[in-house]
Amino acid sequence: MTTPSPVVHSLREQIREHIVEGIVSGRWKPGERIVERRIATELQVSQTPVREALRELESLRLIESAPNKGVRVRNLTAADLEESYPVRAGLEQIAAELAAERLAEDCSALEPHVAALYEADAHGDGTGQVRHTVAFHRELVRAAHNAVLLHTWEGLGIEVFTALSIRWLGTVQKEYAQEHQDLVEAFRRRDPEIGALVKAHVLGCAPRA
Repeated sequence: MTTPSPVVHSLREQIREHIVEGIVSGRWKPGERIVERRIATELQVSQTPVREALRELESLRLIESAPNKGVRVRNLTAADLEESYPVRAGLEQIAAELAAERLAEDCSALEPHVAALYEADAHGDGTGQVRHTVAFHRELVRAAHNAVLLHTWEGLGIEVFTALSIRWLGTVQKEYAQEHQDLVEAFRRRDPEIGALVKAHVLGCAPRA
């Protein structure tokens, strides 16, 4: 039995990120068609990994396809972007409760992202804010040591929707770093309401329709 090549997976991921960045930056606007063949030519790859990347983005509801119309960027509204937040909040509440004792003893996986957020806040670096906000929460979920929980959380496409919320809708928090520092301190003091605190934090980040 042949083991799937990790190179193919890596290529698909790179293509996915290329398309996501194009959508977030405005290269492809809502309602605009994304042509599989053009992307393959531009990146000098076959159409197969491009097709796989587009399928993945369709499952995240970022793009949509229709017979004889091809693939287009969805016209996402604040309500569309908001839908994933209650699900994410519930998952992160569970993760925080499972990881509470572990993170009370050692928050070293979270701290670098808080430091990076202070830097990003100071310079108005939206890209850095998205990257380190998502990375902080990913490490929180990983600390639960529950593979099913992590897989489900990753499947929400959180980085994409966080970026879209900020860049398309102007959903900007004043204190990214301070809010995350507050969560670190809550873990350290073994706050019995840590799960509820994390849930409220996530819901507070949701865009408003």
